[in-house]
Amino acid sequence: MCMMIKERYIDPFTDFGFKWIFGTEENKELLISFLNDVLELEYPIVEVEYRNLEKLGVKIGDRRAVFDIYCTDSNKDQFIVELQRSKQRYFKDRSIYYTSFPIQAQSQRGDWDYSLKKTYFIGILEFKMDESSENYITKVQLCDVETKEVFYNKLTYIYLEMPKFTKSQQELSTHLDYWLYTLNNMNTLSKIPPIFKEDKYINQAFDVAEFLALDEDEQFAYQHDLKTRLDYKNAMDYAKETAREDGLREGRAKGRKEGIEKGEYNKALEIAKNLKASGVNRETIATVTGLSMEEIDIL
Repeated sequence: MCMMIKERYIDPFTDFGFKWIFGTEENKELLISFLNDVLELEYPIVEVEYRNLEKLGVKIGDRRAVFDIYCTDSNKDQFIVELQRSKQRYFKDRSIYYTSFPIQAQSQRGDWDYSLKKTYFIGILEFKMDESSENYITKVQLCDVETKEVFYNKLTYIYLEMPKFTKSQQELSTHLDYWLYTLNNMNTLSKIPPIFKEDKYINQAFDVAEFLALDEDEQFAYQHDLKTRLDYKNAMDYAKETAREDGLREGRAKGRKEGIEKGEYNKALEIAKNLKASGVNRETIATVTGLSMEEIDIL
């Protein structure tokens, strides 16, 4: 397979691109920078250790989980970073389910007081999870429903709805803005924007993401992943277009049917009025017109 790659930088929303930028030992500084910007922790992360991405259930037959990025910091706090490209009906459920694995993994045999390390789930979504809100960042923790105060701060979910992040370069004000702009626009840019000129981590991300800097095997892996992504997008676009066309046809047919039905109903009302004015009893009127007794009574 050989594709003509026109873009200078790889697409961070491909599995290969996302893990290449954030999921390798050589580039862990980029992940640390991104996590610190997203989480705004009291004590910033200074080191991470990548962990096994596959988590098995507690017994044979249990469903497994395969994370995009799973790591721990020097305090043994746990971080799951998931890239989700297509909308899922139960994505919230899935994120809760995923965090159950690193939580269960902390159990200890023997005398254990149930003390847990913190677990963070960061979902980078290429779709709008909540159409009713314009907020592109959603932070979730367990809270007291009466006082609205945090009840448990060791379990945190962050959802980044990337289509809602529409800031221009001139509107970028935080380092997280830098990261989100980079993720949204990297594969469409031909050079690093001047606003990032002095930023170590963003510059490093662009350097890492240069397609021509990849070796032959890496380029092949990326092209394969990109083709899968484009094929999926084309299939979804076609499905949406077909659904719209079918909906329009059904709408026109339904409109015609409703128009006919409304016309027949109005005709029945007119006949009923005339019969009622002529003194015909309502049972006969109902039989002739198909109207209900209540409809005839209010004429």
